[in-house]
Amino acid sequence: MPAPTSTPEPAARIPLARERVIETAVAVADRVGVEKLTIRALADALDVKPMSLYHHVAGKEAILDGIVDRVFAEIDAPPLEMDWPAAMRHRCLAMRTVLARHAWATPLMETRTSPGEAALAHHESVLACLRRGGLSLQLTAHAYAVLDAFVYGFALEEANLPLQGGDEIADRAEQMLAGMDETRYPSLVELTREHVLQPDYDYGSSFEVGLDLLLDGLASRAAAESQRSP
Repeated sequence: MPAPTSTPEPAARIPLARERVIETAVAVADRVGVEKLTIRALADALDVKPMSLYHHVAGKEAILDGIVDRVFAEIDAPPLEMDWPAAMRHRCLAMRTVLARHAWATPLMETRTSPGEAALAHHESVLACLRRGGLSLQLTAHAYAVLDAFVYGFALEEANLPLQGGDEIADRAEQMLAGMDETRYPSLVELTREHVLQPDYDYGSSFEVGLDLLLDGLASRAAAESQRSP
């Protein structure tokens, strides 16, 4: 007589908590975009009933606050051991990397009216870095504004460019050149042929060039302000 078989126990569910809800919301946004991050989609990803989520988050806006704060938590603060231009360079490079990982986040980063602890701590660290470097309060405000405008703008453009390098962009550029009147658009033809179509072309390489130009200009302005101070 065969031994009776036992019914396997169902796998234990991981308890639902706000941290897990936000972590999963980030993953859903990464996969399908923030526009499709609904309570229903999040509940499905967590394998729970939609109403269960309201024990941990108040609604969609609270979820958006949470995932934006999670993105801020991934960005390196300016390192204390570096001088301010190097520290800000490190921070901006890290920020670009994080925004590339979460392409949906760029338009949301500075829109939340209830910033979380990670966002506030990040802003504080950036302002403190600039002030430690001797920048005036006014120049600190300008520096933060223009650096973030550059990083966010570049990240947004990168996320929306259909092509950035390699054979695909070379083929597209060749097609454009074929239909372009070189006598009317000589500069555009020159840039495409002598720069974009080169084997080592990488649109993203302009990021560090632009960042260094901004930091050099801010450092020069800070030095000039320091010389004018009594």
